[in-house]
Amino acid sequence: MSQPEPLLSPTLDPRKFQNPARTADGRPRADVAFGGLRMLWFNTGTLCNVTCENCYIESSPRNDRLSYLTRDDLQQYLDELERSDWQAEEIGFTGGEPFMNPDILDHLRSCLARGYRVLVLTNAMRPLLNCQSGLLALKAEFGAQLVLRISIDHYTATLHDMERGAGSWTRMMAGFQWLAQNGFALNVAGRTCWRESDGELRAGFAALFAQHGVVLDAQNPAHLVLFPEMDAASDVAEITSGCWDILGVNPDNMMCASSRMVVRRKGAMRPAVVACTLLPYAPEFELGETLGEATEQPVSLNHPHCARFCVLGGGACSTVSGGAYTKEQ
Repeated sequence: MSQPEPLLSPTLDPRKFQNPARTADGRPRADVAFGGLRMLWFNTGTLCNVTCENCYIESSPRNDRLSYLTRDDLQQYLDELERSDWQAEEIGFTGGEPFMNPDILDHLRSCLARGYRVLVLTNAMRPLLNCQSGLLALKAEFGAQLVLRISIDHYTATLHDMERGAGSWTRMMAGFQWLAQNGFALNVAGRTCWRESDGELRAGFAALFAQHGVVLDAQNPAHLVLFPEMDAASDVAEITSGCWDILGVNPDNMMCASSRMVVRRKGAMRPAVVACTLLPYAPEFELGETLGEATEQPVSLNHPHCARFCVLGGGACSTVSGGAYTKEQ
């Protein structure tokens, strides 16, 4: 049986996503009002131990466009969060590879100690395994309050390695199995670019989990998140203000209604707050230096990722629930 290939899409019409207020055909562009900060993301830096074929943030061993977040950076936003009345529940860490940041264990402990649920997006390779003792200590103290989401692009080694490079599957599985065998709360993020249905993908991942004794329910979207693709160069419809009713989509469910992300740009004197995890480089989605500044104005959906990933794809990077462990435990 031949392996599925990635789906291809026509090139984006250059007239689209040019005006924050209007679509290419002159209709009012959709925007999303801030509804309360339920999740705060920290981008720990864009450096990564691998270079993926289609990384939306272009992470690599050489890309340091987003510098490592420092302990002082983290503390100032946690302090501001506690002074607010937003009642945030969850802190997320993304990269790059978060475990490349030398302060990552301190960052996790700072958030966990304040009572937040913490989600870490990781490729589960060597940088994570270099933190084994620290992670075990955090698990012993905070248990399932800490959740790790493992990026597994496809349930086969061939297609996972097509995206992440030869040998990536083996290195990822070493970390994935270590985490499961040690009882960490886990979930998995897969991709939907392959010519397979949702059902086929979930069945394939279910077989993978069963093969390795990992107790995750592949039918549960909280255990297996299948993300829409993010290719800013491929065509997608713009979202108008009238699309919410047409599509039956609630703008309050968009990521930018309830989350923000902190980044530190290379050479910048201070960190900045951006609208969401998907757009760390776009200057029009930088909303200020403080959380307060970043929640004052609605977010215009003036980017292909807004349409493809969030509105049409139904994607969201948050939601921590469930866990994983091996059958032997």
